[in-house]
Amino acid sequence: MKSLLTKRWLHMLLLLLLLIGAIALRQQDSRPVQAMRYLAFDTFNRFHPREPTDQVVIVDIDEASLNDAKQGQWPWPRTTMAQLVTNLKEMGAKVVIFDVVFSEVDRTSPSVLIPNLPKNLVTVKQTEQQATLPDHDVIFAEAIRKAGNVVTGFVSSKGQHDKPLIISAPQVKKGAKNFKENVPKTRGIVPSLPMLEKAAAGNGYFGVESSVDGIIRNPPLFARLLRDHISLYPSLSVEALRVAQSTKAPAFIDAAAKGKGEFFSTDIFSSQYLLSIGEYRIPLNEDGLFYVHYSEERSDKYIPAWTIIEKTANPASVKDKIVLVGTSAAGLKDLRSTPIDYFIPGVEVHLNIIEQILQGRFLQRLPVIQSVEILLTFMAGILIVILGSFINPVFIAVLTLSMIGSMGALSLWAYDVKGFLVDPVYPSVTIFLLSILATFLTYLRTEAERRAVRQAFGLYISPDYMKELTSNPDQLRLGGELRDITVMFTDIRGFTTISEQLKPDELIHLMNDFLTPMSDLVMSNRGTIDKYMGDAMMAFWNAPLTDEEHARNACITALSMNEALKPINERIIAEAEAAGKTPLLLKAGIGVNSGPGAVGNMGSKQRFAYSAMGDTVNLASRLEGQTKGYGVDVLIGEATAAAVPDFALLELDLIQVKGKQVPVRIFTLLGNREEAQKPEFHVLQLAHKKMLGLYREREFKAALEALQDCLDHAPSSIHGYYGMMRERITEMQKTPPDESWDGVFVAQSK
Repeated sequence: MKSLLTKRWLHMLLLLLLLIGAIALRQQDSRPVQAMRYLAFDTFNRFHPREPTDQVVIVDIDEASLNDAKQGQWPWPRTTMAQLVTNLKEMGAKVVIFDVVFSEVDRTSPSVLIPNLPKNLVTVKQTEQQATLPDHDVIFAEAIRKAGNVVTGFVSSKGQHDKPLIISAPQVKKGAKNFKENVPKTRGIVPSLPMLEKAAAGNGYFGVESSVDGIIRNPPLFARLLRDHISLYPSLSVEALRVAQSTKAPAFIDAAAKGKGEFFSTDIFSSQYLLSIGEYRIPLNEDGLFYVHYSEERSDKYIPAWTIIEKTANPASVKDKIVLVGTSAAGLKDLRSTPIDYFIPGVEVHLNIIEQILQGRFLQRLPVIQSVEILLTFMAGILIVILGSFINPVFIAVLTLSMIGSMGALSLWAYDVKGFLVDPVYPSVTIFLLSILATFLTYLRTEAERRAVRQAFGLYISPDYMKELTSNPDQLRLGGELRDITVMFTDIRGFTTISEQLKPDELIHLMNDFLTPMSDLVMSNRGTIDKYMGDAMMAFWNAPLTDEEHARNACITALSMNEALKPINERIIAEAEAAGKTPLLLKAGIGVNSGPGAVGNMGSKQRFAYSAMGDTVNLASRLEGQTKGYGVDVLIGEATAAAVPDFALLELDLIQVKGKQVPVRIFTLLGNREEAQKPEFHVLQLAHKKMLGLYREREFKAALEALQDCLDHAPSSIHGYYGMMRERITEMQKTPPDESWDGVFVAQSK
């Protein structure tokens, strides 16, 4: 499973599945999806409210008008409402629209009031007068009829099924024959009194259904009864505009004319239907909903109703204007939520609709725009799917933010300039989730690759060193760099002879027995294993992580290696004796050198390895090769010796190794600091220094005598060196070097 998570094709598949799921969810257009879309549109409306006009005002049945000192509590007598209508007509109102339903008879009418009085309070004369007193609803109806510019309203109901009087039924032309099927339906209607409807110049539906979150954004311009498949009822706003134009011609809906025009006004970017109300043309979709572009709330739109009734209002405030009669009183519960304000009088919704139509400024949510949104989401998502598994997460973040920003800017431009409602939120959320998943999958893959690197390095360096590398990754700088390092080469003495006597599987087993403890020692002392070369191994210190004690750690490793072989050799002896064979004991030759070297990833594009190279590496290899000739287990270079002056060191020679012109001093390592402090080592050190000095001064006879003194105090591990020097000095006695000899031994082999 872990290996699958690192596959790019699987990452792309997961991203593609998420994209397809997001597109499918968008197609369903569930409530959460709608809520995200409305969030953007509401924000646009708040940032870019519509400029208001002075053509529509509200006569407000406000708290002051309901005060007992004015008109008193609601409902007011219909005679008061009649006076309101008459006064508005006299003041020059173009049309008066009631955002109030008068569905019940006036309880203050004599015909209603007198019969309901206690019998002991009603006189015969009052009963007789009842028949002659005018009914208040009749007075109100007569005022409406005389005004000739009043629009009454009706509202939806869950239980009542009365049909309102359609004074001017909207007509659906042949080109829009399917329009009725998608218009919002209501179970029942609560109309005003029939006498009021008949007297009115218009009668409209003032339902303002809210969206899923209770905010009114797109109320319908038409309504239908659930059980009536014929009648189409106009909204209060539609009737108000019709009556304001003094036309009896009904509004009609037809398929929108398609024609070429400027950008975003071509065939595909035009509404499906067109509503005609006299000289006004309103684009509609098949649902007949009107997207309201609200203006900021303005107190100067409101005229207290009592000032109209008492004729104290300025006639200019209503002259030639469309007048809406509604209420802002909290007690009458006609407060609504809009994108601009969560609590405004419901009558303001109608005001904004009418003003928009008068201005010709419309918001449209066209079907083609919804298709474009899905297409843009898919295209942007595919871009993330393709690039998400290949480019750096930082670039993915920049790309994602750029696309989200572009969608937001495009949507805002379309809203403010063209009046198109383009959803930037759902595409942005989809792209954002895709980028998050792409980044997470890239993280998983990168971590897997890093884990593989750590595991690979773990085969070359110690676990403790690996922890330090993991906790401080900044110290790991892959690539070529020049730094001071200590290099070690080690191999098996007499490997050719050993390999000739063993079967392949026995040889492999032997090599594993040799290389395993050698590798453990390197890694436990903060070294890095470079490579295995048959019976040889190369390691180096101070890379990839810094190790200030690299020379010392390499020397400690060298001192421990042959000690680590002792239990292995004991096992080899036991196995050989059991098989009746001669034991083939393992012994390592070790060369160590310090100095500058190039470290980093080296090789080809197809295959590379973390390695070291340079003159320091070459000399370490040559020193390892010279251990056999000098008869010692360990040879170290001068720079390494200088880094561990407190160790038990002996200078062995001044040698010019093969391939180099400059001679180097070489040393052997007999022990650590504790060994160097022993008295017997100090005796050996003095005798050895005397012997080497006499040798270089060409005092060969005295050098041989001093050499014997060295042998008397030297451990067995260096007896081979003194044997080699005895032979060399003896030969020089027979054939002395010429006068130019400077004590340098020229090696003829690697």
